[in-house]
Amino acid sequence: MAQHFLLSAKAHSLSLVQIFTMTDEAAFDLFKESRWGDGNPVCPTCGLIDKHYFIKTRKQWRCKGCNHTFSITSGTLFAHHKLPLKIYLGAVALYTNTAKGFSALQLSRDLDVQYKTAFVMMHKIRESLMDAEAAKLGGEVEIDGAYVNSYVRPENEKADRKDLRLVENQNPNKRCIITIRERGEKGEGAVKTKTFVVKSENQADIKALAETHIDGEATINADDAKCYDALHAKFDMKRVNHQERYKGDKGECTNQAESFFSRFRRMHKGQVHRMGNQNLNAYANECGYREDTRRWSTGEIFADITGRCANKPTSRNWCGYWQGNKTVERLAA
Repeated sequence: MAQHFLLSAKAHSLSLVQIFTMTDEAAFDLFKESRWGDGNPVCPTCGLIDKHYFIKTRKQWRCKGCNHTFSITSGTLFAHHKLPLKIYLGAVALYTNTAKGFSALQLSRDLDVQYKTAFVMMHKIRESLMDAEAAKLGGEVEIDGAYVNSYVRPENEKADRKDLRLVENQNPNKRCIITIRERGEKGEGAVKTKTFVVKSENQADIKALAETHIDGEATINADDAKCYDALHAKFDMKRVNHQERYKGDKGECTNQAESFFSRFRRMHKGQVHRMGNQNLNAYANECGYREDTRRWSTGEIFADITGRCANKPTSRNWCGYWQGNKTVERLAA
């Protein structure tokens, strides 16, 4: 039997000891390299290169063009940070070394920070994994959906239990995650898994997603659900009836999409436990990223996520949340 990838040397190329024992100078240089490579710092305000001087006592640069003072994290996801850079790099390392997700509660214990701090830190990392301008998927493509947050606690007495097959008795927070996965290998860093959150599987949403994110020359593999019937008009389709088989004679199957949902369910039930609908797309996209990079070495994943965090603009969803809470308290007072 072939060795499992998680037991290989590539899956052990990142050590937490290496991250947490580095000096502050080494962490500074690592984040600087992740943001600007081997080049000179770039002013985030005017974009000038090599037109600044370094203030050693503050570890900041001052631009000679616009006189703006900026740091290693200015304009990034970690802007206005209060913790040492080594802690953020440690969070990325812990995030990288997990195959099926990581909970904010565990991160708060590992880093000795508050739960809210760990929660926001995790979502900033998840935000860095978003690729809004990813190219359309082509070739052999699989599409499938799965419902989450649909559990309804049954009543104690059997006579009081409701028929959950009726729409009015179902959980109103139920959502459907649609995943579109491209088969085969792509170039390094290319996206081959896309995820979306919809209210329910219906032909209108499925058709719109397919036309937007799948190349017109692609062949789509789907199950026999009626919501995929509308795709036959514009795409070459392969359908498989899961009540009869999981893979057809001509290769029609949705096994790659089911692999995504297998990892997602393990992350949902075994790690995170609860996912709010407002953040559901971030969790699903994280799982898609883990599927796309499951054969990468942990060192490559760490470098990729660190580079994303260093080059992603300041978060609008996870920045100023304390000020927002104080504003609400003042208005309510």
